[in-house]
Amino acid sequence: MCRHLAYLGPPVRLAELLFEPAHALVRQSWAPRDMRGGGTINADGFGVGWYPDDGDPVRYRRAQPIWSDPTIAELAAVTRAGAVLAAVRSATVGMAVLDGAAAPFAEGRWLFSHNGVVRGWPDAVVPLAARLPVRDLLTLDAATDSALLWALVRHRLRAGDDPAEAVAATVAEVAVAAPGSRLNVLLTDGRRVVGTTAGHALSVRAAAGAVLLASEPHDDDPGWRPVPEGHLVTATVDEVRMCPLPTR
Repeated sequence: MCRHLAYLGPPVRLAELLFEPAHALVRQSWAPRDMRGGGTINADGFGVGWYPDDGDPVRYRRAQPIWSDPTIAELAAVTRAGAVLAAVRSATVGMAVLDGAAAPFAEGRWLFSHNGVVRGWPDAVVPLAARLPVRDLLTLDAATDSALLWALVRHRLRAGDDPAEAVAATVAEVAVAAPGSRLNVLLTDGRRVVGTTAGHALSVRAAAGAVLLASEPHDDDPGWRPVPEGHLVTATVDEVRMCPLPTR
């Protein structure tokens, strides 16, 4: 399906995450190593969100392959940030391919990405969607499973849920409503990252006051370690914690 990453640490150029490593996100867009459940490339859009020194994150999203957009390459070469979330997309058959369907989704300081698929879309999750305010449904970025997942997580965040709890509870509910779904997500506010492995892989590398979570390691650094399947990971620049996802 999709590929994504989240970085926290000393400011780096976006190119150091997106383009320069041997297996960087741009390479994963056309030569991914681990595509589960269909698809061979991630060419249905991309997005990157980064946090300036102060204020809410900035996003750049497009509905075209990342390799075909010269602007992102130029932007990434000169833009530095200490917190980044980026993704390349492989759209599920029948779902929209447009700028708004590409992660990261955003509100305030939050950025969100989903790698996977909700099985039985949309019927399987109608009861969950019905809990959301009508306005949230009318203003989804796109009519996709990922956009709805974000709306469900965001609804919990607005209610005051802890970020890890909001992600874990949403993933658990959707897994019950839509068995067989792949729900690998990333959520960050620029200070911490929450991620899940539910049907797809995630690896983490933490060193020297920085942490990077990614669908696939972007180099051969021995510091990479996989997040076990069925786990929730919470990370800051100082600490990485993993625990099993709850089941319902």
